[in-house]
Amino acid sequence: MHTGFFTIYRRDMIRFIRFKTLLISSLVQPALWMAFFGIAMSASFNRLTMEIPTLPGVPTVDYLTFMAAGVIAMTTLFTSLFGGITILFDKNWGLMREIFASPLPRTQIIFGIALSGMTKSFIQAGIIMAFALLIGADLFAGFTPAGTVFAILGILLFVGVFSLGFLFLSAAISISLESPEGLQGIITLLTMPIFFASNALYPINAFPPPLQAVSLANPLTYLVTGIRYFAIGNNFQAVGTQYTVTPSAIGFAFLFLAGFTLMMFGLAWWRFQKAVVT
Repeated sequence: MHTGFFTIYRRDMIRFIRFKTLLISSLVQPALWMAFFGIAMSASFNRLTMEIPTLPGVPTVDYLTFMAAGVIAMTTLFTSLFGGITILFDKNWGLMREIFASPLPRTQIIFGIALSGMTKSFIQAGIIMAFALLIGADLFAGFTPAGTVFAILGILLFVGVFSLGFLFLSAAISISLESPEGLQGIITLLTMPIFFASNALYPINAFPPPLQAVSLANPLTYLVTGIRYFAIGNNFQAVGTQYTVTPSAIGFAFLFLAGFTLMMFGLAWWRFQKAVVT
C-alpha cells in the first residue's frame, strides 16, 4: 500500500527534477517577481504612504515586506492549480490507464500527486523567503533563532494545507478533461479572481463591500493572513493600515483552509471514482 503511494510521489518528483526547463523556471520565476514587481511597487507605495502618520508603538513595515507574503501565496496558488497537469499528460500518454488497471487504490494516486505538488510549493516558498531577505524585506525582524524556525514551520504548515486543497481541485478538474489546453483555460479563469480578490497585494478594507465579502470567502486571503502573522508579527502597520491578528483568528484561518482542503479532497475522490480512462 505504502509502496504504491510512494511510487506515484517519487515518479512526479523525478520528472520535476529531470525537466530542467520546468525546474529552473519554477524556481526562478518567484525570485524575478520579487525582484522586479516587488521592488518597483515598493518604491511607489512607500512614496505614496510616507506622509501617513505612524501609530505609536506599532511597527511599520514597508511594502516589499508586506508584499512578500502575497508573492509566496501567489506562487503556491499557481503551482497547486497547475499540479494536476501531470494527470493529463499521463492520460494522453496512456500511463494513467495502466495505473488505473493496477491494484493501487485511486486514493493513493490522488495523494501521491498532491503531496509531490506540496513538496514543490515548499521548495518555492523557501526560495521566495530567502530571496526576499536578500533584497531587503524585513521578514522575521526581531525574532530569535528559535522563533524564526517556529515561524518558518508555521508558514510551511499554512502553505501545505492550502496547496493540498488546490492540488485536489486541480486533480479533480484534470481527470475530467482530455486536453492540457482545457485545464490551462480553467486555471486562467480561476487564478485572476482568486488572486486579486484577496489581501495579497492590497488591504481588503480598501475594497468595495461586495468585493470584501468575496475576499472573506477566499482561501488565499487566509493563507496570506497566516504567512504575515508568522513572518511579520501580529501587530504592524503597512500601506496606511494597522494589522492586528489574534491567535484565535489564525486558528480560524487554518481551520478554514483545512475545511476547504477536505471538501476538495471529497471532490477529487468522487471524480477519480467516476473516471474512466481509455
